[in-house]
Amino acid sequence: MFRIRFHGRGGQGIKTASRMLGSAFFIEGFEVQDAPRYGAERRGAPIFAYVRADASPIFERGVIPHPDLVLVADDTLVGVPAAGVMQGLDGHAVLALSTTDDAEVWRSRLNTDAQIINLPSSSAEDPAQRPYVGAVLAGAAAQLLGLKATSIVQAIAQELDGHGITVIAANQHRAHAAFEAMVAHAGTVMPRTEDSTPSDTGWVTLKHEDADTSAPTIHGAATSVQIKTGLWRTLRPVVDLEHCNRCNWVCGSFCPDGAISADPNGYPVIDLDHCKGCMICVAQCPPHAIHAEPEKATANKGGTP
Repeated sequence: MFRIRFHGRGGQGIKTASRMLGSAFFIEGFEVQDAPRYGAERRGAPIFAYVRADASPIFERGVIPHPDLVLVADDTLVGVPAAGVMQGLDGHAVLALSTTDDAEVWRSRLNTDAQIINLPSSSAEDPAQRPYVGAVLAGAAAQLLGLKATSIVQAIAQELDGHGITVIAANQHRAHAAFEAMVAHAGTVMPRTEDSTPSDTGWVTLKHEDADTSAPTIHGAATSVQIKTGLWRTLRPVVDLEHCNRCNWVCGSFCPDGAISADPNGYPVIDLDHCKGCMICVAQCPPHAIHAEPEKATANKGGTP
């Protein structure tokens, strides 16, 4: 299985680059998985995207800890720990950098066993052309992975459909130029034979407690029965027994705190000490026999606020 990571900054087309490469793999008959990873980022913030491609169905999920190929759109990210460019790089991996510095310079800086390849640098181009760096990375990656030029050109047309002929042609031109620039390194990247799934995920498995019902219950062992959530409630649910159909399994099951039980006659009983006033029971009651009432109104009637 091929495992590829793209690194760049918001606005450089990293997400689009991964989709271009993923589509090129798909066109050549591969099973493909591609996805970006970023938060609510702004332009210029570090982001990355990854692509998996295999002749067989892909069962791996999540980030790629040990990539075969890492492509970097902005070499200033290499020294940023949060960007994670160097994560998992070893002697098998290929690191492709868009940079003006020589590969040997980077090898001495990084002290890595990974093979380092210089990509056509976007920093030397007109700043107005830098948005095409994603297509440059995708085109170079296609050559390094042994894909066809026609596949990446077709993939770009698919992924940029709707952006206009001029934009598509410009991206295809730069991707093809990057593809040709990497001809000396054609097929350099080889897939790992071993499983790349991390053995230690850091996950903690929590055992569930035995429960008498499917609904959560505040009365279960080791729960916060002493914490009275009704103290911050502004609305309370009130049951109109005349309209109640005694289908207490509805309101009782939907209550997120398990604060609704049934009396001997089957009518719902609400534990107001632990009802936090979410009013889900009001929304779910089939005959609308439960209504919301302000706490202040209840207090004025002489009830417990």
